[in-house]
Amino acid sequence: MATSLGCQIARRIGVVAVAANFTLCLQIRLTETFLGSFSPAHFHRFSTMNLLFLAVIAFLPSPVTLLDLDYGKCVIWGPGLGESSLPVKYFFVQLVNKAGENITDSHNVSLDVQLKGENCRNQLEQLNAGDGSIIVRYRIQKECRSASIHIKYHDHHLGESPYNLPGAIFPDACSCPLDMDEFLSVWQCPKDHPQIEEDLFKFAGINFTHVQRKMLDHFAQANPGTLAMCQYVIKSGKVFRRCFGIAGFSMFMDAILLSVLRKVKLPDMEMFVNLGDWPMSRKGGRSRTTGPWPIFSWCGSSDSHDIVMPTYDITESTLEAMRRVSLDILSVQKAEKPWSEKMPRGFFRGRDASRERLLLTDLSRQHPDLLDSAITNYFFFRDAEEKYGKSQRVPFFRFFHHKYQVSMDGTVAAYRLPYLLAGDSVVLKQESPFYEHFYGSLKPMVHYIPFRRDLSDLISKLQWAKAHDAEARKIAQNARAFVRENLLPAHIFCYHVLLFRRWSELTTAHVVSVTPEMESVHQESPECSCDRKSPRDEL
Repeated sequence: MATSLGCQIARRIGVVAVAANFTLCLQIRLTETFLGSFSPAHFHRFSTMNLLFLAVIAFLPSPVTLLDLDYGKCVIWGPGLGESSLPVKYFFVQLVNKAGENITDSHNVSLDVQLKGENCRNQLEQLNAGDGSIIVRYRIQKECRSASIHIKYHDHHLGESPYNLPGAIFPDACSCPLDMDEFLSVWQCPKDHPQIEEDLFKFAGINFTHVQRKMLDHFAQANPGTLAMCQYVIKSGKVFRRCFGIAGFSMFMDAILLSVLRKVKLPDMEMFVNLGDWPMSRKGGRSRTTGPWPIFSWCGSSDSHDIVMPTYDITESTLEAMRRVSLDILSVQKAEKPWSEKMPRGFFRGRDASRERLLLTDLSRQHPDLLDSAITNYFFFRDAEEKYGKSQRVPFFRFFHHKYQVSMDGTVAAYRLPYLLAGDSVVLKQESPFYEHFYGSLKPMVHYIPFRRDLSDLISKLQWAKAHDAEARKIAQNARAFVRENLLPAHIFCYHVLLFRRWSELTTAHVVSVTPEMESVHQESPECSCDRKSPRDEL
């Protein structure tokens, strides 16, 4: 094929080395298409500005680094490549160059990924994190056999593609529970979790039968308008509950219990679940029968004994991703903007759930070059709307057009924190007496930048981040790495299973029974073979 005239021109203006690059020639050919065809006879008519224009086009951003991609060295891992009944199965692709180094800019990359097999109808999505890694996830509709995943870039297989999945893979709706030990092994769950051990240590030796009676008497007599509590029983793989007060949020607890039971055989057990935001088991006197009361909650605090579970928010997004929920711990990792293009300002949008959020808006007005904060809805401080106004809602994914994300408590802990940590901006987190199940593993100035509860040092922390861009970006990268190691869907399931197992071990002396006041939480499941063997196993 004849050399592009644009490439000839580029060589004649002294960019021979670059013009030899295919990407440059492609860009110039596109430019020729845009400007119209011309012949060598016209070259002498080109002005200096014409030549400079082509030279500038040659150096526009392009995925040059990917031309050095080592297809076989790319690293691919995740539960979506093995036996898993996750609602959404997922895996990661880390791009690697021929020097064996991780590629750190993948904004222009799109892979060719296919799930093939017997009855493997699926919904598949790529999420380019922009940092050299790409998340691939998929939902299957029915039991899928002899499955293989093919991962290609420009017709070249990456890593060890194609990946043959072991045995059959099942959709979340299939009820094919594993024995406890097998589940923990297949899902690669940790042996324990420090937050679980801390929460349950105080209940060692509890006389749960006696405490249960006292709790039932108390909740039965409490004002229903001030209570949101359910007594749950797991018996022979089925769920039963009796609720007290406002029980609308029981649907979240129902959903995770049913999904867990479709995956693992839980021992019979009983527990009380707080469906409200505030922790309920206040610290005070302690005895085997009078306290502390073992209450499972989505949020803990420094002045309570509540046993903390992953929040209903991250749990629902784990179950409903790629279906009813658009914001989840994987989708939020899709790159919005490269770090260099993000605005160097702090950002916050949210309702008036605390007085400090109003103060944050005051600071934003005083320091608009450092902070963009506004209130989107009023419930607690309605009289403040006249002063602060009501801001338009901003899509959560657009939060990450800013380098600095300000995490503020609401009525309790801000349940958006996992998503902020995952989103490739650095998080500035308010000091708080409240915590979620993973807060104890976070380290200040490693995974986030802390600031005082009264916001007195927030502006100085924003100034520090702006003056130390490389350090701030490293903290953002550490936060995303933390999320990938602790807060992905498989981790959420593992935490629940580990927690339920440890709790059942503490209450083995208690006789679990279903009382007439309880209702059954129905488990709907399609017909599934639950045969994990693949035809390949018989070859």
